[in-house]
Amino acid sequence: MASMRNGSGDEYSIVFSAVGAYVRGFDHESPMSPYAEDEGRPWPGVLDQVPDVFQPCVEEPAFSDDGMPRVTACIWREAGDDSWRTGAIDFPYRQMDDSDGADYLFQLLVDRSPEAFQQWAEDYYEVPVDLEAVRHVLASRPLTEAVVRSLNAEVALRDLAEDIAEIGYPIG
Repeated sequence: MASMRNGSGDEYSIVFSAVGAYVRGFDHESPMSPYAEDEGRPWPGVLDQVPDVFQPCVEEPAFSDDGMPRVTACIWREAGDDSWRTGAIDFPYRQMDDSDGADYLFQLLVDRSPEAFQQWAEDYYEVPVDLEAVRHVLASRPLTEAVVRSLNAEVALRDLAEDIAEIGYPIG
């Protein structure tokens, strides 16, 4: 499984298994959020056509609040499928408006460029982000004090020692 939580209420989970892949996204500000209406259920069509083999993912407690799935976007692909599938959804706005939050949630999975990450980080953290430092990290080059300080002047390389060791990132 791969997952992301941004600390502001948005998240996604990608489950890989022998039966295929299941992708669930939740944009807390989406008009398709289960919390946007008093009914407290996923937007019609988002989960209605998910195949039985992925029902354990739909019902997974880690992806739910008291049994209600936290979901605004869902795609899946069974092992034998030749393309990704979604439910038949009547979007509240034109899909180009990203009403389910999928474009926003999955943008860095689609565009892996250093420039895309820099833009995301500057928007999220509301500070300038050094593009060369981003390139350095995305290339998995060993971390140095200079790279760490260029990304956050208040953090030293030694402050990250435990995190670096946990993920196995190289240090210089």
